[in-house]
Amino acid sequence: MSHGLVKRLLSCLCTALLVASCAKQNKQAFYNTGIIYCSESNPVTFNPQLDTSSTTSDASSHQLYDRLLDFDPESGRIVPSLASSWLVSDDGLTYAFQLRKDVWFHTTHYFTPTRNFNADDVIFSIDRWRLRSHPYHYVSGGRYPYFESIGLAQNIASVERINGYRVEITLKRRDSSFLANLATDFAVVLSEEYANQLAQLGTPSKIDELPVGTGPFKFDSYRKDHFIKYLRHNNYWRDQMIEARTNGEVLIPDNALDSANQDFEKERGRGSTAEYHDEDSPVVEQLIFDITPRSSLRLAKLMTGECDATAFPAQTELEVIRTKEDLTLAEKPGLNIGFWAFNTQRPPFDNPDIRRALAAAIDKNTLLEAVYFDSATRAKTLLPAASWAFQNDADDTAYNPVLARKLLANAGVEQGFSMTIWAMPVERSYNPNATKMAELIQRYLRDVGVEATIVSYDWATFRRHLQEGLHDSVLIGWSADNGDPDNFYRPLLSCGAIPSGTNRAMWCSEDYDKLLNDALQTDDIEERTAIYRQVNRLLYERLPLVPIAHAYRYQAYRNELEGMNINPFGGVRFGGVKKAL
Repeated sequence: MSHGLVKRLLSCLCTALLVASCAKQNKQAFYNTGIIYCSESNPVTFNPQLDTSSTTSDASSHQLYDRLLDFDPESGRIVPSLASSWLVSDDGLTYAFQLRKDVWFHTTHYFTPTRNFNADDVIFSIDRWRLRSHPYHYVSGGRYPYFESIGLAQNIASVERINGYRVEITLKRRDSSFLANLATDFAVVLSEEYANQLAQLGTPSKIDELPVGTGPFKFDSYRKDHFIKYLRHNNYWRDQMIEARTNGEVLIPDNALDSANQDFEKERGRGSTAEYHDEDSPVVEQLIFDITPRSSLRLAKLMTGECDATAFPAQTELEVIRTKEDLTLAEKPGLNIGFWAFNTQRPPFDNPDIRRALAAAIDKNTLLEAVYFDSATRAKTLLPAASWAFQNDADDTAYNPVLARKLLANAGVEQGFSMTIWAMPVERSYNPNATKMAELIQRYLRDVGVEATIVSYDWATFRRHLQEGLHDSVLIGWSADNGDPDNFYRPLLSCGAIPSGTNRAMWCSEDYDKLLNDALQTDDIEERTAIYRQVNRLLYERLPLVPIAHAYRYQAYRNELEGMNINPFGGVRFGGVKKAL
């Protein structure tokens, strides 16, 4: 970035800095007692089972809840969480989870738990999204987009309580991604006791509005378009384990005497005894999400110290952040994909030749240079280079306006044909400026005789209309919730992902779905990789979407924060982050 551009950007920030500085004087108590995070938008809900947006995940998944399993953010390995260990049967169909004891749910001004977390909470949380007959299934709309998109409910035969701290899940067919899916942001554990209390009061929907979990922070208050306030969960189980270690106590995993489980682990290497991570323990009294839609104002608040960390810094702001000695800019290769999807259920976009023509009309390299500023790599397939199934020699579309005109003419598309390009109104790492990208694509399409209109709405309306299929094409993307390739292929393009709203191309192929299912029938990496190569070829031939970029993920924060790390597998985490006041 040129020094002139940096100076112009700093000039534009002056007014915002002044506003932020004045506001800080009125919020000093927040700064002395906790962490302020400048988020970009309102969450749709406080239950990530119900929504796949990163805004919802950031505000809920790792602040309020825990899951049976977690991902180690450095190695990507699946590690214990509320399940201290697990067994898998020889046929790969039955999973037995040993649950952690002495885990308390949040005590809030609206709920006081009378018991610890146990098997009933796990069964309630899973059965809610998998069983239509469950009394809470249709509460808050009855849509569970992530689980619907991967068809997980249809593959679970039963969830059974063996005892108070042991749960057994049986699948109908092998699924090598099953454990990874239980570690995603969406597989949170809710309180059955709280749900029963709300049902008796006739207010079941409050379970998703006034949340209760076992996570490092508990919900306090929310004012739309302004803030979310969380308080420290004083009985957080990870805190108690850290305190026990500090006091020299010996930590014995809940299943330490389960010899069958230990033998299994030695033989198969699956599961592990409890691993306790100091970084997940909150050391602040409160956490504030300061909802600030404008990126420039988020940066201004970060620079003045009104915010300790900020969401989604714009690509044009990265160099400014790097020049500030009191700020840190962390970056990692992203497990994500930004793409241009065609609504294959709307003619003429149901014709693969039309889709290929539009793909040939655009120069992806120019899009990367203009929108990502060297912070992304060109995408050939859905999978980034960090995936073990990445295919470096995969086929890729190429800029060829001559071919584009020929394909359009052969398909009977006349000069002046009109279409829409829907552009996200929010910034995401996989597409930091969808409107600018849409404007560039608009010019390319005009060169081949296609007139494109750019469409955008507020984020909630935008996503609702996408699910209704009102778009011709859309610039959007996906950030992986786990490192398994199935987490890209299935939610984005499987038939089952259309009703859930994650399949933006609204494309359905039996051949594609069969390949995905075949890949889950084996744990052999080479076999799965070979199948995914077939998947890549199929997608190149039918082109329901154009892969554009795999972007780096950035996290900007003030130097006072310690333990602020980028989570490559989902939402931001503040558990265990320290602040040097």
